[in-house]
Amino acid sequence: MRNPKINGLYAITPEFKNTNDLLDKTRQVLEGGVQLLQYRNKSANRTLLREQAGLLLLLCREYRVPLIINDYLDLAIEIDADGLHVGQQDAPLLNARNQLGYNKIIGASCYNNLDLAIKAEKEGADYVAFGAFFPSLTKPNTVLVTVDLIGEAKKKITVPIVGIGGIRLTNAKTVIQSGCAALAVCNDLFQSENIKIKAAQYAQLFAVTN
Repeated sequence: MRNPKINGLYAITPEFKNTNDLLDKTRQVLEGGVQLLQYRNKSANRTLLREQAGLLLLLCREYRVPLIINDYLDLAIEIDADGLHVGQQDAPLLNARNQLGYNKIIGASCYNNLDLAIKAEKEGADYVAFGAFFPSLTKPNTVLVTVDLIGEAKKKITVPIVGIGGIRLTNAKTVIQSGCAALAVCNDLFQSENIKIKAAQYAQLFAVTN
């Protein structure tokens, strides 16, 4: 999996305290055609993190979708997750790569900073994420990126680019057309009345655009 195929819909879980609710909604996302799933929970205690991550991994195995852990390198190692996503304040990417090995996916948040993306690729990132493209409910104070940045990035890096931040079905096509290989989506998926259908609609966007 050293050169994994990072494309399509990349779902990010909201912070659910109720594990059954998390699993039920995640299953619907997986049935809709998500290509990667990221477990992100900044508020849970260690016991809940371990429980939810372990159960999500089993669910993702069932659908043959990689599970990426946000931030917690030790948790990714403990449950043998498929990868890790790090931000600027999280585990150093080189350290993560050394501990996880080369058969795991590592992604890096690069915000609106092309230099961070260049550095991340050199340190072994399998993909980089730019965002927010639009105002985000998950991270309301994040910086915004422009479509032009993606075009510039594609001239200087070769790893896939993930677009993130405030992405909805109504604006997703613009992000894909900018050159992003994948879309990271949280609220527009998990807060949908029909999660499976919404996920399938995102997946269809890639079929049409590509």
